[in-house]
Amino acid sequence: MSRPPKYSTGPRAKTRQLRYFFFRRFPPVPAIDRVTRMITLSVAVFVLAYLGMALGRVPGLAIDRTGVALLGLIILLASGDLSLEEAGAAVDMPTIALLFALMILSAQFEQSGFYGWIAHRIVQAARSPKRLLAALIAATGMLAAIFTNDVVVFALTPVVAAGIASQRLDPRPYLIGLAGAANAGSAATLIGNPQNILIGQAGGLDFWTYLGFALPPTLAALAMTYIAVAFTWRLRPAVDAAIPGTEAPAIDRFQLAKGLAAIVMLVALFLTPLPRELSALAVAGLLLMSRRLSSRTMIGSVDWQLLLLFACLFGITAAFVKTGLSQDGLDWLAARGLLPDRLSVLTPLTLAASNSIGNVPAVILLIKLVPDLSNGAQ
Repeated sequence: MSRPPKYSTGPRAKTRQLRYFFFRRFPPVPAIDRVTRMITLSVAVFVLAYLGMALGRVPGLAIDRTGVALLGLIILLASGDLSLEEAGAAVDMPTIALLFALMILSAQFEQSGFYGWIAHRIVQAARSPKRLLAALIAATGMLAAIFTNDVVVFALTPVVAAGIASQRLDPRPYLIGLAGAANAGSAATLIGNPQNILIGQAGGLDFWTYLGFALPPTLAALAMTYIAVAFTWRLRPAVDAAIPGTEAPAIDRFQLAKGLAAIVMLVALFLTPLPRELSALAVAGLLLMSRRLSSRTMIGSVDWQLLLLFACLFGITAAFVKTGLSQDGLDWLAARGLLPDRLSVLTPLTLAASNSIGNVPAVILLIKLVPDLSNGAQ
């Protein structure tokens, strides 16, 4: 039996005696082991980050989705739950490279003035509101299938809104049609939007085979967009409409020709065995070698916020997978026949996820947590 230390005077002796009697009465609680703490923190960051994706912001703070993802990754790195090497290995570099290269291609058309010119032509050439809506949806859908839909929407929206306002028309139905057409049209190809780029890279999908399957439902979706807007809104000509014929925005024909040549080259390279990301990077490199457009301007047109969002979400999801809880969840779903390897499960799951946390976060989440999806859903 242990005995208390003999009584002695002095501050140090009194401190030792107090510790002895305190810990005899209140034994210390065992510290939480590092593995448990790591799992708890990784799960908390994972849940809060994707909750931030759903909300789009943090209440009370001026921080958006990219900021939320970046803060989550910083916490994981600072705590040691995820190393820099692990975070780097988690990033799908082929996807990032392909998306970057396509943004450079889109920047070429933006700098040539093509987007403003085509929007002006659509607004001025249409002779009736319904024809204007149809032309806008058709042009937006086609452009979104070639370029990323975000770029098309950002480039066309201000020009279309100004042009429609000059016709004394309500811009709301046309802007709704533009948004719907950009989403629908971008689904036609594997380079039409960021989530399609992710899916194509993860599944190793052939560009032209995918186009053959996706084109019919894309055309149907564009037609449904027109029908929905036309029947919801009363598209009537304005009584005091302005007379068409305002001067079109200036367009640099040489830079436009370079952009068109780059698209032809990219399509030709997609017919070869060369990986898509390398094909796109080669074309982007050629576009950067310009005597009139500085590389700073072209690179400045890249949506770095989106690329950073990708990288951070890859790291956060990898940290969650590292805990082993994702595999436990998959085992639980498999035992009940609820794995998303069947369209009956995958379709409602992606529909709910893409309309809550967003398209890109939903696809990253599915690809990282269910890697066997590349084998194909039944």
